[in-house]
Amino acid sequence: MSKVALVTGASAGIGESIAVLLAEAGWTVYAVARRVDRMAGLAARGVTAFAMDVTDDDSMVSGVRRVLDEQGRIDALVNNAGYGSYGPVETVPIEEARRQFEVNVFGLARLTQLVIPRMRRQQSGTVVNISSIGGKIYEPLGAWYHATKFAVEGWSDSLRLELAPFGIDVVLVEPGPIVSEWDGIAADGILAWSRGTVYEDTAHRMAAMFRRTYASSQVSGPEAVAEKVLVSLEAANPAARYPAGRGARTIITARRLLPDRVMDVVMRRVTGT
Repeated sequence: MSKVALVTGASAGIGESIAVLLAEAGWTVYAVARRVDRMAGLAARGVTAFAMDVTDDDSMVSGVRRVLDEQGRIDALVNNAGYGSYGPVETVPIEEARRQFEVNVFGLARLTQLVIPRMRRQQSGTVVNISSIGGKIYEPLGAWYHATKFAVEGWSDSLRLELAPFGIDVVLVEPGPIVSEWDGIAADGILAWSRGTVYEDTAHRMAAMFRRTYASSQVSGPEAVAEKVLVSLEAANPAARYPAGRGARTIITARRLLPDRVMDVVMRRVTGT
């Protein structure tokens, strides 16, 4: 009997790649996202796709119930849904900050709550949270996004200890720059929230840095993240963290070793600010 995985944010990019790779590896995969029309191609790859909004509790409850009704178990939850909202703390509306946390943190947490009881009864299961090197480093005009990823890191570490006695693993995958829609969304937001303010010049430099980075050889394809997810799910004793993509491990190591003042200088140079 194949194992069952639920993958969020699967309408494109990383989530789509994870869903396809797991299906190819013999998993029974349920892929969910708000934009269900964009998942039409997944059916041909052996993936069951349906709509789920991780900011809507009823949507999450009914989605998990569907998987359990049809399969009787969930062996892996891959929390991939998320986005990058950039802009000055001074000007980004608090409603947008809350939405960033609703999608990147609270949606992830609520969906995990919903699958824990079945995994606990199974005495097995893995929760994979797609974090980011953004949960280790920081950038100007990125406070809200980085806050969500730092939160996911700490939340996952605590949950790993909490669920270990029940045979449930909690894994963080920490991508570096990955080909996706992320950079366009982040760049558009940073310019919109900074327009006409004292932060506008910084925002233009940051947006240019995003576009330059994501057009360079520093960027990996989404399959780099999918491969780490599969490795973590097939490991008898998965690691707590899996850096993914070019440069991710180097950046995380540099942050661990460099003092804050040195890291500040490095980040200013990298971001052009």
